[in-house]
Amino acid sequence: MKKYFIIDFDSTFTKVEALDLLGEISLSGAQDRVQRLQKIKEITDHGMDGGMSFRESLIKRLELLDARKEHLTELVTLLKDRISNSFHRNEAFFREHADNIYILSNGFKEFVVPVVADYGVKTDHVYANSFKYDLEDNIIGFDEDNILSRNNGKAKQIERLKLVGEVSVIGDGYTDYEIKEAGLANKFYAFTENVTRANVLEKADHVAPSLDEVLYVNKMNTAISYPKNRIKVLLLENIHPLAEKALKEEGYQVEVHSDGMDEDELTERVRNISILGIRSKTQITEKVIANAHRLLAVGAFCIGTNQIDLQACLKRGIAVFNAPFSNTRSVVELAIAEIIMLLRKIPERTMEMHRGNWFKSAKASYEIRGKKLGIIGYGNIGSQLSVLAENIGMEVYYFDLVEKLALGNVRRCKSMDELLAIADVVTLHVDGRKDNNNFFGKDQFLKMKKGSAFINLSRGLVVDIEALRESLETGHLVGAAIDVYPKEPKSNQEEFVSPLRGLPNTILTPHVGGSTQEAQENIGDFVPNQIIQYINTGSTSNSVNFPQVLLPTLQNAHRLMHIHHNVPGILAKMNQNFAEHQINVVGQYLKTNESIGYVITDIDKKYDKKMIDDLKNIEDTIRFRVLY
Repeated sequence: MKKYFIIDFDSTFTKVEALDLLGEISLSGAQDRVQRLQKIKEITDHGMDGGMSFRESLIKRLELLDARKEHLTELVTLLKDRISNSFHRNEAFFREHADNIYILSNGFKEFVVPVVADYGVKTDHVYANSFKYDLEDNIIGFDEDNILSRNNGKAKQIERLKLVGEVSVIGDGYTDYEIKEAGLANKFYAFTENVTRANVLEKADHVAPSLDEVLYVNKMNTAISYPKNRIKVLLLENIHPLAEKALKEEGYQVEVHSDGMDEDELTERVRNISILGIRSKTQITEKVIANAHRLLAVGAFCIGTNQIDLQACLKRGIAVFNAPFSNTRSVVELAIAEIIMLLRKIPERTMEMHRGNWFKSAKASYEIRGKKLGIIGYGNIGSQLSVLAENIGMEVYYFDLVEKLALGNVRRCKSMDELLAIADVVTLHVDGRKDNNNFFGKDQFLKMKKGSAFINLSRGLVVDIEALRESLETGHLVGAAIDVYPKEPKSNQEEFVSPLRGLPNTILTPHVGGSTQEAQENIGDFVPNQIIQYINTGSTSNSVNFPQVLLPTLQNAHRLMHIHHNVPGILAKMNQNFAEHQINVVGQYLKTNESIGYVITDIDKKYDKKMIDDLKNIEDTIRFRVLY
């Protein structure tokens, strides 16, 4: 049976209502431009949602426009730049099925035809109104004999076409639904990529957030392998709105929660999620991953990933991305501020003032200039901290298990004990791997200089909190600043409990080292882009658990992504499969790590679908995905 597609123009084929845009052009010099444009939009919306007859709305809008024939040239140019994203993406669909596609618009042929013609739509398959002009080319009205200028005109026009086959209507307005209501279409798709009208959704057989969705439901070739509107995203822990915006603009379904989730809640919620975004509170465990049947990627909107079972993700072909550089400056600035606060005993002075005590004294209050800073962990944060600390006069030492290039006049210590014996202030910048649990404890505190200060802005589990409390209470340490804890509240409503509460000259902050507007904006921009790149192209650049592959943009081919256990012979089996099915390989990329192999193969578009099943059934396959 033939499949016919009846497609609306305004806010469906294009992102905008053409008459609204024409008004912006024709009224550019009018003193009451803003008011008239708002009135035009209100009339448009009222007509589209069925609250006003179409003919009445058309007459009122044309009266407000003051448009001329010459304005239409500029209008067409603007409309060509405002084609709906999914329509632009699926241009091949229009050319391939041109015989079965009709554009049905209550707009006007003068601008509809030149826009849709660029996509291969036949001129005689475009049905729309026509303008009337006076002798000076002013638009003064429309052809009132045209059936599309009348109420219920779309349904009457389709009736005249006498289409034999399955008829689907794609549109955003009530007049599009009227075709189905008249019994002249099998299915009405409420198109919501550009605008959503509640009363139209109620009438829809299927809500289509994109043309990809329509084509997917109809099992027709699309420009992408899976409709993006079906990709569900869950963002937890108050992630910056930029992330939500970027993922929604990509077409994904995005759900946002301000708090974290415990293991049981997340295990239940993650079942149908394709992309999961967290910060530092939420733990992604083996139990969570085991229930994440559709999960493709995890975004850690922070530096650390110790809250994620990276190996469990790897075993199930789930790529993990973080933001290793985005909040570096924010953490460094907090460290500098806390060094100054501790050596000036500001926390104690502040509490005394709050109690009404005036204790003006320079006793035990020091400048940081000339003091020795010991940095344990000379990565992105540690190295940048060393530069800023040296620039304000500190003498800087560092210790790292890995040989690193020292910046400026910073000196490397051969052991951590050497650094502890030297430093007036010790600051930790190490990762949260399990081996680092209680990495810094009683022995290390005792090896620090008496009267020195301690800072931890890295991970809560790396410090023995009881040992730190003892060192502060005995006076061995002059003070401490702690931003991370072995156990942290899951939300702002939960009480913070710690042995460090109430200690003098101890700065306690609620894991805000990277919580500045600048840092969160950077993270909210960086992490989604990495995930989107992975979903769209297969690139794993900056993934913390996958082999690193930076891929070119897919062009005129299909991309096959095969994730498998790292055992010998997988690539040979894949290429044997290609040979058996006479597949021409356009390009191929392979990267492995100790656990998995990742093969990306670009092939010609024509191939036997059985080949896909054969690739999926290769022994040791973890996950297989097709992009096109």
